[in-house]
Amino acid sequence: MLRTARQPDETAVAEHAPLPIDTILVGDCIKHMNSLPAGSVDLIFADPPYNLQLEQSLTRPDQSKVDAVDDDWDKFESFGHYDVFTRAWLLAARRVLKPDGALWVIGSYHNIFRVGATLQDLDYWLLNDVVWRKANPMPNFRGTRFTNAHETLIWAARSQKSRVTFNYEALKLANDDTQMRSDWLFPICTGAERLTDSDGEKVHPTQKPEALLYRVLSATTKPGDVVLDPFFGTGTTGAVAKKLGRHFIGIEREDSYIAAALKRIASVRPYSAEAIAPTQTKRSAPRVAFGSLIEMGMIQPGTFLHDERMRFTAMVRADGSLVSGEHAGSIHKVGALVQKAEACNGWTFWHAELDGRLAPIDTFRAGVRAQMERLSA
Repeated sequence: MLRTARQPDETAVAEHAPLPIDTILVGDCIKHMNSLPAGSVDLIFADPPYNLQLEQSLTRPDQSKVDAVDDDWDKFESFGHYDVFTRAWLLAARRVLKPDGALWVIGSYHNIFRVGATLQDLDYWLLNDVVWRKANPMPNFRGTRFTNAHETLIWAARSQKSRVTFNYEALKLANDDTQMRSDWLFPICTGAERLTDSDGEKVHPTQKPEALLYRVLSATTKPGDVVLDPFFGTGTTGAVAKKLGRHFIGIEREDSYIAAALKRIASVRPYSAEAIAPTQTKRSAPRVAFGSLIEMGMIQPGTFLHDERMRFTAMVRADGSLVSGEHAGSIHKVGALVQKAEACNGWTFWHAELDGRLAPIDTFRAGVRAQMERLSA
């Protein structure tokens, strides 16, 4: 059940406090993060104030007013004040992250370089900067600069030694079997997704599209992980986390945003456990040696293996080695020797007959793994 909690008791012992998952904490993000148990969250997604420094209202060519970010929460007395604020919340964030935790922070040219420098000063380990290229950016109405068509996200580990979650195989599958790049194309938040009040005005001026958070969370968290958003706004992080079977902790001080977030997240229906089950990577799959295929009778000693184009042949020995002419050894070693190559993936190079056709011996290994999974279920 979604809850809210007020300002923390600063006398409480944070290390022994329960973790308020699926809760919006009301008030100052630094105080709340310092009240949470140290090393307790898996990921932080932060959309902090950008410190846009707007000195006058913006208008379109027809003189209509642009709904720009002129809220008090985005105003700072100076760059120095902004830097102090940034260092304070990033310190609190680093404290609450697990040793293998990571942080995403998004910004524009107004602030992201200052944030990036502070991240490195505090010993975060930068992993990537990602460009969110906006499919439908707001024009530069004055015609004095390039259209601001992107924002930058920084993905950083808590430390250089952190072993962060990165769902590489799943991202590659989602990207038509191509490595996911660091430039992402999404439209800005518009249409039915954009939250509006009773007068049809935007509830929040910088509401992020759910598609952006969907990629962040599906790429760098696992089902059941806890995601903290210290600048929760109208709850995009919480809504996407709930859909994907992750837990969230939001921190927000503006009552209007909190009310919108509560209503929004309450209407979200989580995907089924089967639908969000992570794709098993080759690294995480049970290790199966070539000798196991022989022991289980899937490939018999004396079987001849071939490469896909039938240029090379090797015989399987009872001990799991191969022999091809004067070459003998593992499936990888013999595969490399016959090709006069430095290395070879024997699982994909060597083929055996299966149902009247040649199939990579990796197909046989997949069958063993499937059998192991059925037995362990």
